Amino acid sequence: MRGLKSAVRGSGGCRGPCVYEAVPDGGWGWAVAVAFFFVEVFTYGTIKSLGVFLEDLMTEFGESNSRVSWVIAICVFILTFTAPLSTVLSNRFGYRPVVMLGGFLISLGTISSAFVSSINEMYVTIGIVSGLGYCLTFLPTVTILSQYFNRRRSLVTALASSGESFAMFAFAPAFMALKEIIGWRHCLIVIGLMQASVIGCGALLRPIIIRPDQEVSGEVSNKEKLSVKLQTVYELENEDTQTNVSSGESEESGDSGVTSLSASSADLRATTATQDPSETRALKEQGEAGPLVQPSRPKLLDFAVLKDGAFICYSLFGLFATLGFFAPSLYIIELSKSRGVHPEKSAYMLSVMAVSEVCGRLSIGVILNKVRMRKTQVLLGCVVLLCLVLLAFTLVTEFWGLAACCCLYGFLMGTVGSTHIPMLAEDDVVGIERMPSSVGVYVCIQSFAGLAGPPLGGLLVDKTQNYGSAFYSCAVGMGLGAIFLAMVGPAKSGLCLRGKTRKQEEEGEEEGEEERGGEEEEKVSQDSGSADYLDVDLTVETSPAKWSPKQETNVV
Repeated sequence: MRGLKSAVRGSGGCRGPCVYEAVPDGGWGWAVAVAFFFVEVFTYGTIKSLGVFLEDLMTEFGESNSRVSWVIAICVFILTFTAPLSTVLSNRFGYRPVVMLGGFLISLGTISSAFVSSINEMYVTIGIVSGLGYCLTFLPTVTILSQYFNRRRSLVTALASSGESFAMFAFAPAFMALKEIIGWRHCLIVIGLMQASVIGCGALLRPIIIRPDQEVSGEVSNKEKLSVKLQTVYELENEDTQTNVSSGESEESGDSGVTSLSASSADLRATTATQDPSETRALKEQGEAGPLVQPSRPKLLDFAVLKDGAFICYSLFGLFATLGFFAPSLYIIELSKSRGVHPEKSAYMLSVMAVSEVCGRLSIGVILNKVRMRKTQVLLGCVVLLCLVLLAFTLVTEFWGLAACCCLYGFLMGTVGSTHIPMLAEDDVVGIERMPSSVGVYVCIQSFAGLAGPPLGGLLVDKTQNYGSAFYSCAVGMGLGAIFLAMVGPAKSGLCLRGKTRKQEEEGEEEGEEERGGEEEEKVSQDSGSADYLDVDLTVETSPAKWSPKQETNVV
């Protein structure tokens, strides 16, 4: 409640930033979570539901599976490859305008796709325009959501990311029925109009500022602190001046060792005069509302993470695992038809995946909040099981077997899909401080697998005339991803061990230098002490303050 008051007081309404005394684990973060839910619905949820138009596009333009699948591949590639651009723009201009621009591009690209005359034009509309919009929308939203939560981060991210699953559950049968009534072109116009709501979601992304509690009792404004400091300086100087006068030391002696009051005042005036006006205004504002501590501005893009072995291993995991993210949802309907399932029932395979994916996202959120082992190890177990399920798709031949595989795949995909990006915030990978500037690099590395995944599956289908072949490439990629994910822990431990050893060596060198410096200072102080003693003796003999009648008699 106390943090909420701080947010309302320092926010300047619903348009300004949210100010909290600590990471709120709630507050306005719940509004951001709702925004992320709908962003998931109209980004990944829509992309994975476009498989219902696969046969229509092949028939309309007379193209092969691999040629049509390039639409999704280019879209996913642009979404992930331009992630560094999304990171740079978000760190430069803020999350809100970037997401709103992304929502406009998504809607523009999808609506434009309804008017294309060739598959090459759709490469531009959905592939490039909408793909760029997806990137500018998704990454900033998931990044700012991670900043609003700490203890509940895994659970809230899992809940919010379930929007993708709800979209697959509702959109697949709805689009299938809608295109039979109004055609696939008008259906794309309806989807584009719905996606325009992402602009409103972007408006909810208020930046967050952390204002820590005061550890001392009674807050003192910066202005009051400055007054106290000035008063203390004057009192000390007055005391020193009075001491000098009472001791009878003349100005000519010049050995008081204390800066005069006039000189100190001049220095203080000079210091005040050289202050930046903007800093003065900032101090005044902080004095009125209490000091606000804003986190240091993140780097626009942090390529230094490429020197981190743990990050490299984790990025390679994301690269190969992405091969299995999109192809199954794209080809599952055609796979079901080829195995004798009725076309209407085939569309429900995506719905089965979606329901199971929701359960997986919710389950992994609870598990990661309760588990005491490394979260990357939990993710590793899910990836290994997902690899086995992808292999099972190639073996089953009837409806219930496919439904069971879709159920298991959806559940495990929910666990992996909802955690692999937020997992960057864990200390096992890069940590929360480096996440905003490193997430773009991570997703950019993923982009190449997103570009190759669907066309590779389509190529295998065209060569073998078997839709089950597309799932082999997914299984191989997921298996390679599991190997690199298993290497993250050892790589991180090795880096930490080397870092500790280097730090201990540096501390040892600093202690040695301090000891040598202390001995030198002691020698210098002893020499200067003798000189000071001689100066004092000379001053006592010649000082007018020590004048006596005997001296006057001798002079007479």
